[in-house]
Amino acid sequence: MANVVVVGAQWGDEGKGKIVDWLSERADIVVRFQGGHNAGHTLVIDGVTYKLALLPSGVVRPGKLSVIGNGVVLDPWHLVNEIEGLKRQGIEVTPHNLKIAENATLILPLHRELDQLREQSAGGQKIGTTGRGIGPAYEDKVGRRAIRVQDLKNLHNLGPKVDRLLVHHNALRRGLGQPEIDKDALIRELTAVAPKVLPYMDTVWALLDQERRAGKRILFEGAQGALLDIDHGTYPYVTSSNTVAGQAAAGSGMGPAGIGYILGLAKAYTTRVGSGPFPTELLDVDGNPDAIGRLLGERGKEFGVNTGRARRCGWFDACLVRQVIKVSGINGVALTKLDILDPLPEIKVCTGYDLDGERLDRLPAGQNQQARVKPVYETLDGWNASTAGARSWAQLPAQAIKYVKRIEELIECPVTLLSTSPERDDTILLKDPFED
Repeated sequence: MANVVVVGAQWGDEGKGKIVDWLSERADIVVRFQGGHNAGHTLVIDGVTYKLALLPSGVVRPGKLSVIGNGVVLDPWHLVNEIEGLKRQGIEVTPHNLKIAENATLILPLHRELDQLREQSAGGQKIGTTGRGIGPAYEDKVGRRAIRVQDLKNLHNLGPKVDRLLVHHNALRRGLGQPEIDKDALIRELTAVAPKVLPYMDTVWALLDQERRAGKRILFEGAQGALLDIDHGTYPYVTSSNTVAGQAAAGSGMGPAGIGYILGLAKAYTTRVGSGPFPTELLDVDGNPDAIGRLLGERGKEFGVNTGRARRCGWFDACLVRQVIKVSGINGVALTKLDILDPLPEIKVCTGYDLDGERLDRLPAGQNQQARVKPVYETLDGWNASTAGARSWAQLPAQAIKYVKRIEELIECPVTLLSTSPERDDTILLKDPFED
């Protein structure tokens, strides 16, 4: 029986909400191990839609323990709002079913403001952040000036820590022509929110070790996708944390040996939000989405859960997914949104790149090189039939099966789970990750 890590194998938005919810029914504990409330996901359960950004997906299921690990940056005000929103939908979040790592870093209002100010002043060099303070909070964590969850119980001693924090931030704000942060006002805000957060605080690494030894099934839920990883993604157009599977250990306090199976999620095509290279993006001569790109976006409802931003759409990039599989140590892939391709007469798959006449089997690390690569395509026949709602191989058109099998060959990894609609039961399971 394996503990399972779920990570995105593209640029995020691969449908992790549904798959994690589907797997959480088999798990006892669901753990978020990185990111913040910048990566929303949607769950549809018995016809009810839940939109989460910070809370683990298991929180909407009775009897499951949800855990926010130390690798997450936590906005306490957003946490309270998300909990209250679920309560209005009939979901009770209590200290019995939610635990938050005492050593998780807090996102403060000054982080949100700085994030937005930087993007506004970046001009044509925008990264495409959500403006929710994720990056600045991680910067303070690495700079050893962060305020952490455990600091909320020692507010009377918080003054020196806030002083250290504001020496840095007020200098930045002066440079951006903004008023300085008032120390006392910040402490008052933290004092007001602390009682709403502290009941959930726990020593998460010890809790997870105890539960692992007791034989509990633990599901580790990643946010975003591996191509947004701060080290292994399309830098600098990345997020501010490690999104590859290895972060599940560091971001939760669970030793690497406690993780058994790594499931990578990939759409049957590719999408991306914000700026950055996208070799297989479907564009017309004017740089706008072409007819197929628009069709994928419309059929796939490719708009951000949190931001509403339209996602850029393109063909499946087997070269990139294969690279992610190797870096994350992925054991099997959950392929989602196969049904979106149903009406296409032919489908292209990127098998490699051309860089100034040189054939590459990987995406280069250099920003200028990434912008210059051209995809090398293989064209497959479409199936011109519906795969929507299929729950077994027998219900799939033969050409759709050939498409999945060809993807397996190109990414050098088995497809172990196939999703054919947003409904959780419209899933074809080829291998249960928990039974590794």
